[in-house]
Amino acid sequence: MEKKKFLTILSSLALSTSLAIPTFAAGNHPGTPEQQTYSSVGFTDYAQLQNKLEQIEKNSQGRVEVEVVGKSNQGRDIYQARVGTGEKVILIESEIHGNEKTGTEALLNILQHLGSSNSPSAKEIREEITLVVLPKMNPDASELDRRGNDMTWDEVVEDFPQLADAAKPSWNYYYAENRPNIQGDDYTTQPGFDVNRDFNPNLDYIPSPEDIPGSSDQPGWYITPEAQTVRDVYKNLQAEFGNVDVFVDLHHQGLYYVEGTDNPVTLSLSGQFVPNPNSVEGEKYAEYADNYNYDFSRQLNLAAYDAIQSMGNSPFDNITLYSQGLDLPGTALGSFALNGSGTVLFEVTGQTHSMGQKKKGMLVKAVETGLNGIIEGVADDSVENLDAERYEEIPRTAYSPGI
Repeated sequence: MEKKKFLTILSSLALSTSLAIPTFAAGNHPGTPEQQTYSSVGFTDYAQLQNKLEQIEKNSQGRVEVEVVGKSNQGRDIYQARVGTGEKVILIESEIHGNEKTGTEALLNILQHLGSSNSPSAKEIREEITLVVLPKMNPDASELDRRGNDMTWDEVVEDFPQLADAAKPSWNYYYAENRPNIQGDDYTTQPGFDVNRDFNPNLDYIPSPEDIPGSSDQPGWYITPEAQTVRDVYKNLQAEFGNVDVFVDLHHQGLYYVEGTDNPVTLSLSGQFVPNPNSVEGEKYAEYADNYNYDFSRQLNLAAYDAIQSMGNSPFDNITLYSQGLDLPGTALGSFALNGSGTVLFEVTGQTHSMGQKKKGMLVKAVETGLNGIIEGVADDSVENLDAERYEEIPRTAYSPGI
């Protein structure tokens, strides 16, 4: 497609009143775009999630177990669904940012299949894998169709009185004086936190005022009930199995391009969120060096990449590596990587209402296919045969055409 024609199409899409194509500024980190807004039309809402999980569990003949593992700050249940009895543990979460919804649809599809299918491949997966998913794990944000949860700093201090004398709220708090209108959402009347900056590689960390407000290259604090719930699920799996082999986080991103082209990215992947603890850059994480397994993360990303590539040509060939060289210990991915999990980030492009159900279905299918590539590769151990160095050959993401 000619570049001029392509930009004209983008301009017309931007006029959609239901959903704007998000834009990014250079230097933003995973899930932190400016003006990242999405429509919830056509996606599973909170009430529908409850019904769908109940139906999946009912149809699974005991294969899928659904339980409430925590509460959001506004009292909504946070659900966990579990299928399989294998010793290899895969933990996947979606909607840690409430306006990033395709991952939830993909997870429901996978649960439905693994719970009801009698195919040899499904049976093998259930025998080899214990799959644990947290769909829509930030339900307050999901219902508000925004990034941040629904929680005030005063509520944090109620839970953690030792933070009353902190100089100011943590840097990931969205309120009137701090990014009041991020991504088009008004946080002046309903403040909230970016939950995906509230994790800490010390899974027993207790919030301390000297660690506030922090920054993106410092750990989080486990001050939100949503992050605490994910942390507790992770710790419980560690206690049961000894290790959480794989952790996958499902996100959306803005409009990026394949580096050196004007081809818009369909989906970005990444397995790197903190510097290697065995390197000079990662020396501050040296206590976690024995746990960290970057090569396994790279192999997992390759399993997802290869699976999506096998779907055919455009748009599924526009798969890239997300920004590398990140230092984000406050993300779930960074914290859990330091605790021994192979990690994978999915960042699908923001979809527009004008693209309709076909575009939404394509994006959900891309996520579902990539996840199945990981699950199958771990189940049959084929992921361990992938050349980790090939990860570096995946095309990179650029912020604008031709970069």
